[in-house]
Amino acid sequence: MGASRGTGEDGLPPALLPGPTVRLREFGAETLTNRRFASAALDGWDRIFLPAPAAALLDEPPLGERTFLEDDNRSAIDPTPAATIDGQPFFLSVKGVGSPLDPFGHGPLTAATAAELSDDAETRRRLGGAGDGAVITGELWLRGSPYGGQGLPHAMTALRASERAEVTDLGGLRIAPIVKVAFLPEVLAQRLRSVYWYRWYRDRFVQELRLVPSNVRFYFHGRKTVGSDIGLLFDRFGLTTGARAHRFQVNLVRTGVALLTLFVRTMEYDAVRRRYRGLDFSDVWLDKDAVIAPDGQAYFIDLEGLEPIRVDADDLAEKLDDQIFRSLYEFMFAYEQVDTERSRRFRTPGGRRHRFEAILEEALAEDRFVRLRRDTGGLRLGLRPRPGVEPLKYEFPLVDRYRAEL
Repeated sequence: MGASRGTGEDGLPPALLPGPTVRLREFGAETLTNRRFASAALDGWDRIFLPAPAAALLDEPPLGERTFLEDDNRSAIDPTPAATIDGQPFFLSVKGVGSPLDPFGHGPLTAATAAELSDDAETRRRLGGAGDGAVITGELWLRGSPYGGQGLPHAMTALRASERAEVTDLGGLRIAPIVKVAFLPEVLAQRLRSVYWYRWYRDRFVQELRLVPSNVRFYFHGRKTVGSDIGLLFDRFGLTTGARAHRFQVNLVRTGVALLTLFVRTMEYDAVRRRYRGLDFSDVWLDKDAVIAPDGQAYFIDLEGLEPIRVDADDLAEKLDDQIFRSLYEFMFAYEQVDTERSRRFRTPGGRRHRFEAILEEALAEDRFVRLRRDTGGLRLGLRPRPGVEPLKYEFPLVDRYRAEL
């Protein structure tokens, strides 16, 4: 896979916002490949990318060293485009490259700090001379991962979710696809396990090699986000006309609504048990676990929390409500920032609710899983599963018209 590169004034592609850089050392690795990429040219993808402290725990020299952009707490992005999907550049993002933050304090997490945590003399010696860099530890974190790293259980959940998609499309939800799961050598994992505070992680240490369209988070876990500097985002993404800003906003709404309605888009029905099965979000959130691409589409990137659940028929409406409300505020927050900036720059006519209704109708016109219906109370979103699944009688009020109750 490959793509051409255009750069902005800071030398980065317009899809990426500048931030701190990290140097990662590259080693060969055992990998699992997403079956959707089985026929792709993946030369040079059987790799792990390690910060200096973790690299010091290996006996062999690295194959090379690359400069990445820091992204979130344990991820990094290579700023050179790695692939083109649907005409848009995507970048290699590696999840599990270490954390620079002490999880139980307010200071940095350094190799020297990590050395003090280990009871293994060889690990302490190597970390003592490792130099600067983020740290992968052996502390059990979030049940399925080591702190600063990535664990096999979470990575396999992400891989299974990615393999359900048509590359980036999961029933209309846009995802950042996992290309490979790369295994850290067991000799390295054994030394990392000795670096822990209270509970040590027992499963395989891995990294996720995934493709992302940008590093612009919604409004948490980022130095520049939709919430912190919407003007910079317009400039960066080239939203220089009202028409471009409008297309951006339509794409944001189309993919945002898909994210709010993931369960019905992946739903299957067991008529014998009167039970539905579909994907839900577990310990992942729109605000920090999704990015916005230069064309406005929202991509969910932390797939380790997309897990199948079962819901009894009597509880289905409550689950659909819950999934919408779970991310509705974050979605509307992003929409409001974009709409406000678009109106400020291009004097967009019409009131707030009127504009939102018009964009909803345009964005969802070809979405086979949803329908819009107007009544005297406002604009309602109806959900419909794929053909062959029991039809639903469900609507959610997206825009209300105020009526004083007498």
